[in-house]
Amino acid sequence: MNRLQIPQGEFTRALGALRRVYWQVGGVSLVINLLLLAPSLYMLQTYDRVLTSRNENTLLVLTVLLAGLLALEAALEYLRSLVMSRASAGLDLQLGPKLYDAGFEQRLSRQGSLGQTLTDLGHVRSFLTGKGLMALFDAPWLPIYLLVTFLSHPVLGWFGLASALVLLALAVYNERATGALQVEAGRMGNAAHQMADTSARNAEVVDALGMLGFMRQRWLIRQHQYLATLGDVNQRAAGTGAVVKFFRTFLQSAILGLGAYLVLQDQMTAGGMIAASILLGRALAPVDQIIAHWRPLITAREALKRLNEVLDAPAVYPPQVKLPRPKGLVQADNLVVAAPGKKEPILKGLGFEVRPGQLVAIVGASGSGKSTLARALMGVWKPLAGTVRLDGADLAHAWREDIGPHLGYLPQDIELFAGTLAENIARFGVIDSEAVVLAAQRAGVHELILRMPQGYETRILDGSPASVTLSAGQRQRIALARALYADPVLLVLDEPNASLDEAGDLALVHALKDLRGRGRTVFVVTHRYNLLSQVDTIMVLHDGRIQTMGAAADVLQAQQQRIQPTPSPSRAVKPQGAA
Repeated sequence: MNRLQIPQGEFTRALGALRRVYWQVGGVSLVINLLLLAPSLYMLQTYDRVLTSRNENTLLVLTVLLAGLLALEAALEYLRSLVMSRASAGLDLQLGPKLYDAGFEQRLSRQGSLGQTLTDLGHVRSFLTGKGLMALFDAPWLPIYLLVTFLSHPVLGWFGLASALVLLALAVYNERATGALQVEAGRMGNAAHQMADTSARNAEVVDALGMLGFMRQRWLIRQHQYLATLGDVNQRAAGTGAVVKFFRTFLQSAILGLGAYLVLQDQMTAGGMIAASILLGRALAPVDQIIAHWRPLITAREALKRLNEVLDAPAVYPPQVKLPRPKGLVQADNLVVAAPGKKEPILKGLGFEVRPGQLVAIVGASGSGKSTLARALMGVWKPLAGTVRLDGADLAHAWREDIGPHLGYLPQDIELFAGTLAENIARFGVIDSEAVVLAAQRAGVHELILRMPQGYETRILDGSPASVTLSAGQRQRIALARALYADPVLLVLDEPNASLDEAGDLALVHALKDLRGRGRTVFVVTHRYNLLSQVDTIMVLHDGRIQTMGAAADVLQAQQQRIQPTPSPSRAVKPQGAA
C-alpha cells in the first residue's frame, strides 16, 4: 500500500495546518452519519409499532420527526461542503502566489511548467471540495452502522462486517490495478498536449511549410499511446466498478433475505429486517464512493507530489537592504554558462569589463554563444561558474524586482502580452505616462502608436473585437520601447533589427546614439554594419570563448583583412626580367 502514502513537503504541511478544519468537518460528519440512522429507525418503528398498533398519530409524529432530522442532515451536508470549499480557497490564496513564482522559476530553468503547476493546484482544490474527500470523512463511521446492525442481530452484524471487508479488498485491488497505469496515462496525456500546443504556437511555420500532416501524425502516435493506456485504466476500473456494484447490490439484498430467514425463525421482527438492509447500504456507500472517485484521488495525489517538489525548491528571499541605482559597470569573471538543466557549457570562461556608457557589439558565428551571453548578462541564465556583476552586484542572485527596473532587454523572440500598448511598455506596472511616452519616443515608435486606433490604449492579444494584430517589426519596436522604459542603465539587445524596415533601422540607430550620449551601457548582438558602426567595442565569440575584443574600428579592420581574397598564383605579377 505504499502508493497510498501522502507525499510529504511544504504543500502537505500547509494542508496539515488545516487540521482544525478537518476536526470540525469530522465532527460534522459524525453528526451527519448519526442522523442518517433516522430512515432505518423510522422504518423499524413503522413496521413494528405503527402497523401493529394502527395508530395514525404515531405515524404522523414519526414522519414529522424524520423530516426534521433529514432537513438538519441536509443543512449539515451543505455546511460541510461550504467549510471545505472556503478552506481550499484559503489554501489557494495562501500558496497561489508562491506557487506562481516557483512555477515561473522552474519554467525559466526549463525544469517544469507554470501551467502544469497551476493545473495541479486546481486538481488538489477540486479534490478537497469533491465527493471523494467527503467519502473519506464518512468511511470512518462505518463501524457505527455495523454496531447498530449487530444490535439488531449478531448474524446480520457479522454478515455486514464480511460485506465491508469484501468491498475494502476490492478497493485495494482497484488501487493496485489502476494506480500506476493512471500515473503513466497522465504523463502520456501531458506529452501529447505539449506536442499539440507546440504545433499551435508555430502554426504559421507549420502551415507555410506544409508540415500539418506530419505534425498531426506525430501527435496521433502520442495520443494513441495515451488513449491505449487510458483505455487499460478505464477497463480495469470499469471491471472493478462492475464487481463492486454487483456485490453491493447483492449483499444488500442478501442481508434482506438473511433477515427474512431470521424473521421466519422468530429471531427478529420485520422492521428490524428492513432497517438492517438500509443500514448495510448506508455503511457500504462510502467505500463505493471512494472506488467511484478513485481516479480524482490518484490525480490529486500525483498533483500534490509535484506541488511539493515545486515549493520545496530553494527559495530566494528579498534583501533587507536595497542597493542604490547602479551606474552601469559590467564585469564578467571566468563566466561559464550552460543551457538550464544541461551540464555542457556554451560559454567557457569569459572575462571582460565594460565601463558605463560603452556600446559593445557581440558578434560571432551561429552557435558561438551570443544569445547565451545576452541571457547571462541579464541574469536570466545562471552560470555554472563565474559571475556577471553590475556595479559589483552578482546579477544571477540579484532580487529581480529590485534590479529589473535598471535593466533593458530585447530578446530574439519577441513576446508581448495581452493588454494595452501602454501596459506593455510600462512592463505592466503602475503606468507613468511621461515615462511611457518618453520610452516610445526614444524607440522611435511614438508616431506609430499615435496612428493606432486607440493610441497608447490600443489593445493587443486579448481576443477582444478591438484587439489589434501587430506586425513583426511593430512588435520589435514596441519591445524596444519596453526595454527603454524607466531609463535603465544596462541594456542587452539581441538582434534588435531582425524584423525592422528602413524607418525602424534608423530609429534604432538614433536610440543607440541617445543611449551613448546619456552614458548607458549597451550590449547589442548584431551583424549589421549600420549598427557596428555605432558601437565603441566589438566582442567576437568563437565556440563559447572570446576570440577577440577591442575598439570597433580595429576589430572591423582586422576582420576585413582576414577575409580579403589572396591573389591566385596564376594572376600574380611577375618581377621584371623573369622568364
